Amino acid sequence: MTFHVLVPDSVNKKAVEILEQAGFKVTAPGQMKREETLAAIADADALIIRSATKADAALIDASTKLKAIARAGVGVDNVDLAAASAKKIAVMNTPAGNTVATAEFAFGLMLALARHIPQSHSSMQNGKWDRKSYQGVELRGKTIGIVGYGRIGQAVGKRAAAFDMSVLAYDPYIPADTIRKIGAEPVTLDELFAQSDFISLHSVITDETRGMINASNIAKMKKGVRIVNAARGALINDAELAEALKSGQVAGAAFDVYTEEPPPADHPFIGLPNVIDTPHLAASTDEAQVAVAIEAAELIVAALQKGEFKNVVNADALK
Repeated sequence: MTFHVLVPDSVNKKAVEILEQAGFKVTAPGQMKREETLAAIADADALIIRSATKADAALIDASTKLKAIARAGVGVDNVDLAAASAKKIAVMNTPAGNTVATAEFAFGLMLALARHIPQSHSSMQNGKWDRKSYQGVELRGKTIGIVGYGRIGQAVGKRAAAFDMSVLAYDPYIPADTIRKIGAEPVTLDELFAQSDFISLHSVITDETRGMINASNIAKMKKGVRIVNAARGALINDAELAEALKSGQVAGAAFDVYTEEPPPADHPFIGLPNVIDTPHLAASTDEAQVAVAIEAAELIVAALQKGEFKNVVNADALK
């Protein structure tokens, strides 16, 4: 039996090579249009996607023999987990490949916030020599609060410690002793908000974390706190954080992710002088894209050839 793997997104060629070496039929023409993907999914045993393809209920319902979906990346927001679970389709992600790229990017955003790097660059590009407006702050001696201390959060914490920052971490899924062993001080969320000079978000979306950066929690923070979000847009209440940025309660914020991507032209962060916006670039490195492509392909090979399903995010629903 020859398995058919559909790859409707632009995934590094290493993935195709691995799948073909395993003897699979691979359909990977580059970025496919929605209607092309819908037409091709019926014959696919497995699907590998990045963020462009929406594996929603319509796409999943159009499949007839799909057994696995591999997301070449960490987040599975673009996969309808309920629809996949209803058809007993395993949804797998690749959490390891993006770790360093995302941590470096988040830390880069924090440095850019501290020193007004994008704003001063823009000023220079407009022919100005304005040193007075862009005096910043050092990271040394400051406290960073990391919300979510998994792989990426830990990598950010390691880099923060190298900059002589104090590292606080909140993660309800990791024991306090473990957090201490890997270089951070475990705290409650309220303690993190109250003590941090910088806050970096690395949490998944749950009922508790959705919209966690809101007016109520911002009021608990130090005046002049700076916030970085390279995790999930839905962690932020956009309108309430925008007001705090205007008032100065929050000195600055940097975002690589948004509740709606791309964000609308009237998004409340657009145009604010103390905001840095980037278009979901954290995992966009040559190295990370190769790593997640290889990991996704290997997950599919193990699932189809050996019945071994790893990194399954809907495992409970498949029992």
